[in-house]
Amino acid sequence: MLAILPIDSGRYGTKEMIEIFSEQKKIDYQLEIEGAAAVSQSEIGLIPKSVGKKILKAATSGKITVKRIKQLEAKSDHDTAALVESLSEKCTKDARPWIHYGLTSNDLVDTSNSMQMRDALSIIQPKVAKIASILAKRAVQYSKVPAVGRTHGQHASIISFGLKFANWAAEMAKHVERIEQIKERILVCKTLGVVGTGSLMGAKSLEVQKRVAKRLRLYPAEVTTQVIPRERYAEYIFEMALIAATLEKMAIEIRNLQRTEIAEVAERFKKGQMGSSAVPVKRNPIKSERVSSFSKMLRSQVGIAFENIPLWHERDLSNSANERFVIPTASILADEMLETMTKIISDLMIDEKRIVENLYITKGQIFAEFVLEALIKKGVPRFIAYRDVQRVAFEAKDNGMEYIDAIKNDKAFYSKLSEKEIDEIFLPEKHLGASPKIISNVNNTVQKTIRRFV
Repeated sequence: MLAILPIDSGRYGTKEMIEIFSEQKKIDYQLEIEGAAAVSQSEIGLIPKSVGKKILKAATSGKITVKRIKQLEAKSDHDTAALVESLSEKCTKDARPWIHYGLTSNDLVDTSNSMQMRDALSIIQPKVAKIASILAKRAVQYSKVPAVGRTHGQHASIISFGLKFANWAAEMAKHVERIEQIKERILVCKTLGVVGTGSLMGAKSLEVQKRVAKRLRLYPAEVTTQVIPRERYAEYIFEMALIAATLEKMAIEIRNLQRTEIAEVAERFKKGQMGSSAVPVKRNPIKSERVSSFSKMLRSQVGIAFENIPLWHERDLSNSANERFVIPTASILADEMLETMTKIISDLMIDEKRIVENLYITKGQIFAEFVLEALIKKGVPRFIAYRDVQRVAFEAKDNGMEYIDAIKNDKAFYSKLSEKEIDEIFLPEKHLGASPKIISNVNNTVQKTIRRFV
C-alpha cells in the first residue's frame, strides 16, 4: 500500500503516539464508550441490569475489527452504524436492543477524540517535563560562562550562556502547567444524545454521563449541542502549537549559533554522517531545521481548529472530515518535535572557547554599556557620557583600535577613570548581573513543576 504521508511510512512519529490514532485503536475507544454507557445505564435502571455487563464484555472482547466494520460500512455508508452493528453481532439476543441506547454518533466520535487527546497528553506531558529538566541542568552548567547577548542580530551586552537554556527551561515548565490546566476543559465526555438534551434517557442522562466520564478518566460535559464545543479542540491544538513554537525558538537559536561565523554550538555529528552530498566538510543543523519545518505545519492546524468552532445550529459536518487530520497531525508532530529537540539538547556540543572569543570580535565594544555606567557613577550627565562613549567607539572601529585602548587615550575617560578602573570594566565575568541567581531560581521552579512527571 502506498504511504502518501511521511507519518504513514514511519519516517516521522513515534510508535506509541501513532498507535493512539490508528483505525483499530479509534474503534476500541468507541467500543469502550459503548460498554461504559451500557453498564452505567444498567446501574441506574435505564436498561435491564442483566445486559449492561454483556454489552461491556462484547465491546471489550477485542473481536470487533476494522475489517468487519468496513464491510458493514460499505453497505450503510455510516461508520458509527457499522460499529454498532458489528457490536450487535457479538452480543447475546437479549442485549442487542439496548446497544447504543440514547446515544448518537458524536457521543462516540467526540468522546473518543477526548480519549485520544487524553492518551496523547499522557505521552507529551512527561516529555515536556523531561526536556525542561535537561534545559535547567544545562542552564546551571553554563551559568557562569560569559557570552555575547544579541539583539537585532547585533552584539548588545554580556549574558550568561546558561541564561539561554534557563529561558527555554522556564517556558517548557509553563507548558507542563498549561497541559495540566487544560485537561479539565478539553478532556470532555459527552453522552447526551442527538441535540445535547439526553432526550431518551431524560433526567437520568446526566448521571449516566457522569458515570461514563469517570470510567473513561474524562470530565462530564456541562452543556453541548449534538457535539462538544469545538473551542475545546481549538485549545488543545493551540497548546500543541505553543509547544511547537517554543521548540522552534530553541531550534532557530541553535541554527544561528551553529553558523560558521558564530560556531558556539553544534548538533552532534555521528560517525559516517554526511552533511552535504556535494560538500564533504559541511555539518548542517538538520535536526533543528526539521523542528522549524514541523512547527510551520503544526501552527497551520490552529487556523483550521478555530474555523471549526462556529457550526450551524446544533451542528453540521463542516468540521468532521478535517478533524480526522488536525487532531492526529498536531499530536504526532508535537511528539516528534519533542523527541527530536530532546536529543538535540542532550547531545549539543558547546564550544566555550569560541563563546569567549566572540566576546572580543568587536574589539571590546560590547563593554560600552559598562563604560557608560562608570562615567555616570563619576557624575557625568547621562547624555554627555553617552555621546562620548559612542564617539570613541565609532572612532576606534574606523581606526581598527581596541576599544579599551581608545578609551585610555581619550581625555573624556582618563580624566574620570583610573587605568585600573578601566581594566576592571573589561572583565566579562564581572558583568553577569543577576544571571546566576535567575538561573538558580528557574532551576528550582522547574524541578518543583516537573517532579510529578520525570
